[in-house]
Amino acid sequence: MRCALTIVYNGTNYLGSQTQKSSPNTIIGNLEHVLREINIDTKVIASGRTDKGVHATGQVCHIDLPEFWSDLKKLKKTLNEMLPKSIHVKNIKEVANDFHARYSAKKRLYRYIIKEGESNPFEDDFITFLDTVDFETVKKNIKLFRGDFDFKYFMKRGSDINSTCRTVFKAFAYKYNGYIILNFEANGFLRSQIRLMVGALLALNSSEILEQLECKKNHKIKPAKCNGLYLAKITY
Repeated sequence: MRCALTIVYNGTNYLGSQTQKSSPNTIIGNLEHVLREINIDTKVIASGRTDKGVHATGQVCHIDLPEFWSDLKKLKKTLNEMLPKSIHVKNIKEVANDFHARYSAKKRLYRYIIKEGESNPFEDDFITFLDTVDFETVKKNIKLFRGDFDFKYFMKRGSDINSTCRTVFKAFAYKYNGYIILNFEANGFLRSQIRLMVGALLALNSSEILEQLECKKNHKIKPAKCNGLYLAKITY
């Protein structure tokens, strides 16, 4: 039986979501370890990778269960009891055998959270603190990312891709309870693309962003910090 798991995690102390040969300290690595402990020898396929320090409130994975694990409610409870507290299974449901967490996804939504002022130990792992932000400029310029573009100047090397072109359906910014929230929804993202887009919003003017989007000039901006980024929702 193929199942889809929706998981949330605090990525602060993990080396990203994907399994790594050099270390078991990843989100999927921990999940696969716990599954093996309860005799479920299956590969966990995620909707996409998140980098070291990046969080998720709506990551989706699929697994194939043996027949003896038909009680999904019990499975969810067992996994949450055995997983580290920084990883939590929100939901498990049966899906069609041809469902694929990555390739069946239509849209991916990420959020980036910023707060102006001094950092504090209670929020520093989850929010990017900046001295000041020109919010009105960010709110205006973030709309430049909407549409179809070749994002080859908004990616880190190492992406497993056939094309650097992506469609961004939504890109907008708003304030909520003292936080600045940046939302990006697209059919897919390249490695570190969102952090580089946020970096561009904080460092470049509108003309420079357009130059980079149109692949006329690579301004080689630094990616925004990882701790403010969240994989929020996958749409199928």
